[in-house]
Amino acid sequence: MGWDFSTEPEFQAQLDWIDGFVRQEIEPIDLLFGDPGAPYDPQNTAARRLTAPLKDRVKERGLWACHLGPELGGLGFGQLKLALINEILGRSGFAPSVFGCQAPDSGNAEILAHFGSDEQKRRFLQPLLDAEIVSAYSMTEPHAGSDPKMFTTRAVRDGDEWVIDGEKWFTSNARFASFLIVMAVTNPDVSPYEGMSMFLVPTDTPGVNVVRHVGIGGEAEGEGAHAYIRYEGVRVPADHLLGGEGQAFVIAQTRLGGGRIHHAMRSVGMCQSAFDMMCERVLSRETQGSLLAEKQTVQSAIADSWIEIQQFRLLVLQAAWLIDRGEKSRARTWIAAVKVATAKVLHDVVQRAVHLHGSLGVSNEMPLARMWMTVPVMAIVDGPTEVHRFTVAKRVLRDFKATQGLFPSQHLPARREAARQKFADLLEREVGNL
Repeated sequence: MGWDFSTEPEFQAQLDWIDGFVRQEIEPIDLLFGDPGAPYDPQNTAARRLTAPLKDRVKERGLWACHLGPELGGLGFGQLKLALINEILGRSGFAPSVFGCQAPDSGNAEILAHFGSDEQKRRFLQPLLDAEIVSAYSMTEPHAGSDPKMFTTRAVRDGDEWVIDGEKWFTSNARFASFLIVMAVTNPDVSPYEGMSMFLVPTDTPGVNVVRHVGIGGEAEGEGAHAYIRYEGVRVPADHLLGGEGQAFVIAQTRLGGGRIHHAMRSVGMCQSAFDMMCERVLSRETQGSLLAEKQTVQSAIADSWIEIQQFRLLVLQAAWLIDRGEKSRARTWIAAVKVATAKVLHDVVQRAVHLHGSLGVSNEMPLARMWMTVPVMAIVDGPTEVHRFTVAKRVLRDFKATQGLFPSQHLPARREAARQKFADLLEREVGNL
C-alpha cells in the first residue's frame, strides 16, 4: 500500500503553464474592469477583444473546458485534476471564462451534456462551449430560497407547449444570458422529488420579465447580475423539456454536486491570495518599533491561516479523489463537508488579511474588501451551510451504533473486567509462579 501526494510531471508542467499564464496575462485584465459581471457581458467589447486571443491560446494548449469529455471538446479531466487547475483559476475573475469553465455555464453545460437531446445540444450546448453565448440557472424562489419542497413556479402542458408561471430569485447572469434553465413544478400531486422538471427557456421569450437586477453588497442598486424574474405565461415548445418530466431533482443534484466542489476549489486559490497579501504586509509594515511579523499575535494569525488553508485544500482534494474513484456515497459526505468548510476558512483567512492591512484592507484600493463579500455568498450558494452541516452529521452517524448497555462501550470498569477475563489463564499462571 502506497501513499503519494505528488503530481505526475506532465500534468505539473501544464499547471506551471497555467499559473504563469494566469499571473502574467489574465490577472492584469482583472484590474481594468471593476464590474464583476464583465467576464460574462457579451456587450463588453473591450473585454472580449482582450480575452479572445487568450482563449485561443488555451485551446491551442488543449486546456479549454477541461471538465467536459473529449466528445464535447474538453479533456474529460477528473475532479482531482480540475481541483488543481481551479485552485489557480480562483485567483482571477476572468480566468475561468478564459479557460471555458466559468460558473454557471460550466454546470449548465454539464447537465446539457448529460441530459440534453441532440437538438438541445446543437442549439444550446455547442454555442455555450464555443463561448458565443452565456446561460443562467433559474432555480431559487423569493419565498423559498433554495428549498425546492417549497417551490411554486408551475409549468403546465398545453398541447405541444409548456406554459410557465411563477417567480425566481437571484438568477445569476440572467442579464447577460441567451437562455435560462428553469426548474418548475409539473405535477403538484406527487412528491417534489418526482414532480418537478427543468426547461430550456430563451431569454427573449415573451413573458420572461425581469423585475430587477439585484447586486451584492457594495454594488449600485439595480446594476447587479442576479435577476429577480417573473415568468408570466411563458410558452416554450415541448422539446425544451430538459431530460424527462419529473427529473429535475436528479438533474439538479448532478449540477449542484459539481458546483459545490468547484466553488471550493476556487476558494482555495482565493484564500491563498489573501494569505499571500497578509504575509507581504506583515513583513513590510512596522509599528511600535518592530515589524508586524515579529508580533506574537500576528505570528499566530499567520500560523492559523496557513494551517487552515492546508487542511481545507487537502479536504477538497480528498473529496475530488473520491469522486474520481466513483465512490458516490462516500463522496457526498465529503462534498457536504467541503461546502461547510469553504465559507468558514474563507471568512477566517480573509478577515485576518483585512485586519492586518488596517484601513487599507477595508478600502477599495485592495482586493480584500471584495473577497470579504464573497464569504457570505459562499455560505449560501448551492445550499446554505446549515443544510450541509446537517448532511455531514447524518451521514457520519450512519457508521456508528448505539450501545446496548447502561454504560458507554468505552466505560473503563467494563473494559478492564473484559481484559481480565481474556487473559485470566495467563494471569493465573503468572500469579502461581510468584
